[in-house]
Amino acid sequence: MKKSGKKNDWAAYLYILPMLLLSFALVYYCIINTVMVSFTDWDGMSGTYNIVGFQNYAKMLTDKVFWKSVTNNIIFFVGTVFIQAGLGFLLAVLLKMKLPGSNLFKAVYFMPIAMATSIITAVFKIIMDPTNGALNQFLRAIHLDGLAMSWLGDTKIALFSVIVVNIFQWMGFSMITYYAGLMSLPEDVYEAAKIDGAGFWRTLVSVTFPMVKGTTNVLIVLGIVGSLKTFDLVKLLTAGGPGRTTTVMNTYLYEKAFNDFNAGGAASIGVAILVIAMIMSFLQIKLGKED
Repeated sequence: MKKSGKKNDWAAYLYILPMLLLSFALVYYCIINTVMVSFTDWDGMSGTYNIVGFQNYAKMLTDKVFWKSVTNNIIFFVGTVFIQAGLGFLLAVLLKMKLPGSNLFKAVYFMPIAMATSIITAVFKIIMDPTNGALNQFLRAIHLDGLAMSWLGDTKIALFSVIVVNIFQWMGFSMITYYAGLMSLPEDVYEAAKIDGAGFWRTLVSVTFPMVKGTTNVLIVLGIVGSLKTFDLVKLLTAGGPGRTTTVMNTYLYEKAFNDFNAGGAASIGVAILVIAMIMSFLQIKLGKED
């Protein structure tokens, strides 16, 4: 019997071995290699390099553009994750009420997730065009010409315009995640709240929201990682401009690697992104008291 148990144990390891090997080849090897490159002066092209120790990290920590990208990432995170989660939660609550046409609206809200980022950015670049864009034309049509502006070209508003586009793309994910959580809640809790005289908003704040706390924590952790991974949206909408107002850590990493041919410096930024993501995710999990 013991021999049979050992065989079963080894069989279990053999089943997961292909995935472990694939994960190591595609993920962990790349992480290890990036860390190693961050200690060199490799240009990303040649086969030669020199070990420079922590020189890349020292330059990164004194680089004003790097800290600007970190600040933009923080603003992007706060502006997207919490608004996305809030709007997604309210939409999920409304959809749970089974109002007429709720299934249609569910599909409409979720549709942007299925669309390629390149398509969404192309559409919004047309909408936000300062001259012929639909947004400015609408504002002029209702005599609000003073609000018409270069949404992606004004240093004061460009980052917030990018945030709006990101919210449009991912709000449906928050909605469907909350909706799945709401559908699993026991109905007797709502009946008890109704008997106690709780109205819609009181029930929403005191009953529904606390019961989906786990879902909220998951969305925040995913939002932390997602905001730090942001690249294609910013690259296609503004390319990090105007100036450095929309430069985020990944677009700056791209510039270091492919514009400046400084693979070592780019690798150090990549390591910084990984460390920040791990720390923020760990803190959120601990604060949320979720395993």
